Amino acid sequence: MSGLSVKHLLGIKYITKEDIELIFQTADTFKQVINRPIKKVPSLRDITIANLFFEDSTRTKLSFELAEKRLSADVINFSSSGSSVKKGETLLDTVNNILAMKVDMIVMRHPLPGAGQYLSKNIDAVIVNAGDGTHEHPTQGLLDSYSIREKLGEVSGKKVVIVGDILHSRVALSNIFSLQKLGAEVKVCGPATLIPKHIETLGVKYEPNLIKALEWCDVANMLRIQMERQDVKYFPSLREYSQQYGLTKSILDRLNKEITIMHPGPINRGVEITSDVADSDHSIILEQVENGVAIRMATLYLLAGKIDQAS
Repeated sequence: MSGLSVKHLLGIKYITKEDIELIFQTADTFKQVINRPIKKVPSLRDITIANLFFEDSTRTKLSFELAEKRLSADVINFSSSGSSVKKGETLLDTVNNILAMKVDMIVMRHPLPGAGQYLSKNIDAVIVNAGDGTHEHPTQGLLDSYSIREKLGEVSGKKVVIVGDILHSRVALSNIFSLQKLGAEVKVCGPATLIPKHIETLGVKYEPNLIKALEWCDVANMLRIQMERQDVKYFPSLREYSQQYGLTKSILDRLNKEITIMHPGPINRGVEITSDVADSDHSIILEQVENGVAIRMATLYLLAGKIDQAS
């Protein structure tokens, strides 16, 4: 297979298993690059990428920016705070003004689901979705699956439980799509109020009991509670949530097997996961961060090929 089947990366839902495997193979190469003394390649030297973040982000924004610079792209950063968006400018006008500066690719995070899809229908540049509302966060889903493959040898046949705020999590949805396309079995765990009503339609089972979920799984991906997306109370208190769904070292020690612990960050230590778990040998949280740069380099590099085809 010579390239991706899509022009944009809007969600894992829209790409194939072959696309994911190609991204992983390309990321393997870039992972070697970022572990060399000179961590840069000239692959995107003639490409200009705009990072448009209409929502606060630290890790994703830094990861994309580092990936772009490792590929030698020209990078411009846009933040909606202090921009013309605050003065009432539309998304399309904002983006068209940026495209007038001859930008080839746009990496966008936006609070509204479908924002990237809307843009892809109205502009020529390649779009990479860095998170849209509670919809998808495709590069996070890719890097999580890639990290499982790296740790356990393959994703196919593995049992993965995603624990926490599934209802408000775009990470959960991208993980579900990515893991299933690669042949993993997925369960979700958390308070019933934080589980989408029709989760079973995605081929995912719900396990309300954390201990049972952990006894079943090979990998536990612990999500944070997204207080900023909750307009009503979904559980009595963080303390009560932590008592029922927080992962502690004593819980891990009671299991009759070793499991791999993941977290997309940022971590609320002492809520969904304790420090001694996050920093333990079970955890691949820092590996996820490193793999994020390699996956984003691979994605940008492969999508840049679509620009050459279009021109």
